[in-house]
Amino acid sequence: MIEVKTIWHYLTRYVDSFLLIGLVALMSVGLFVLYSATGANMARVSNQFVNMLIALVIMWLVANIPLQQIMRLALPLYLFGLALLVGVALFGEINNGARRWLNIGITRIQPSELMKIAIPLMMAWYFDKHEITLRLRDYLGATILLLLPVLLILRQPDLGTALLIAASGFFVLFLAGLSWRIIAGLLLTVSASLPVLWTFMHDYQRRRVMTLLDPTQDPLGAGYHTIQSSIAIGSGGISGKGWLNGTQTQLDFLPEQSTDFIFAVFSEEFGLVGNTMLLLLYSLVIGRCLIITANASTQFTRLIAGSITLTFFTYIFVNMGMVSGILPIVGVPLPLISYGGTSMVTMLLGFGILMSIQTHPKLVKT
Repeated sequence: MIEVKTIWHYLTRYVDSFLLIGLVALMSVGLFVLYSATGANMARVSNQFVNMLIALVIMWLVANIPLQQIMRLALPLYLFGLALLVGVALFGEINNGARRWLNIGITRIQPSELMKIAIPLMMAWYFDKHEITLRLRDYLGATILLLLPVLLILRQPDLGTALLIAASGFFVLFLAGLSWRIIAGLLLTVSASLPVLWTFMHDYQRRRVMTLLDPTQDPLGAGYHTIQSSIAIGSGGISGKGWLNGTQTQLDFLPEQSTDFIFAVFSEEFGLVGNTMLLLLYSLVIGRCLIITANASTQFTRLIAGSITLTFFTYIFVNMGMVSGILPIVGVPLPLISYGGTSMVTMLLGFGILMSIQTHPKLVKT
């Protein structure tokens, strides 16, 4: 009995129990919804379950890494990710007109997913090194660190991922104390440059924006996703149609229903009540992450924890906004719910860093 307790203590000593329970609850919901979204396809559900187990193991391993080691990994991980993005630009595989994947022999990888963690880590490390003498030029240096991978990802093209990675980097800039005047100036500059940016957008990206304004102008083409997801959400009503009883889902009217539009499946089957419970689960996880951020002991841990938390919130907001028709369709999965292994691993890797921040002794600078 003592040995069992000792083993259990060893396995859980660097795990934040409250955060783990919230994550497992969300992933369990994801499996139930995926079963319905795939037409009771147990093979895909089993694959997703394996993805979750792998992601949880990676989260546990990262949670056990001391904070000093995580700091030392920031620069090598960033440079490695940048090199992979250059490799994609030179040798990447083209799929549906986009060059986003790199074949490394045994498998294909999408380096932009790695940068979702590498960029906040690198920028947090950079600001921690310049904490004592932080000046405007340091913010410019951090911005350059952010722009290099973002521009490479835009070149693929992958506007959705580029915007989300840019957001994760911006959160670090904001939490590091970037002046509100500078932020307002940047927003005004971006707003003023929108006509110019429009000319550089690809045709499919322009169609997504126009579809947001009026999806009925192309109901069987660009507007189909938005119209069908809106019907699914609306038809769910207050209490939903019940698990496995969503007509938009089961009759295959809803596109990408196991990945980007899985929230529409959930809304149709569980309605407003289910959505409220799902948002409550997300809120509990985000709330716990904010507590970890507030308790962080150094500049580095505060910045990385805050960026991971706000990026997680951004993913939720963008996906739900996209599915409900208030944001353009940018191909963002619903965190911990949508089918997919890469996004699951990346997300839980970030939560592993948060657990390491919470459970390890205070970081001592070396």
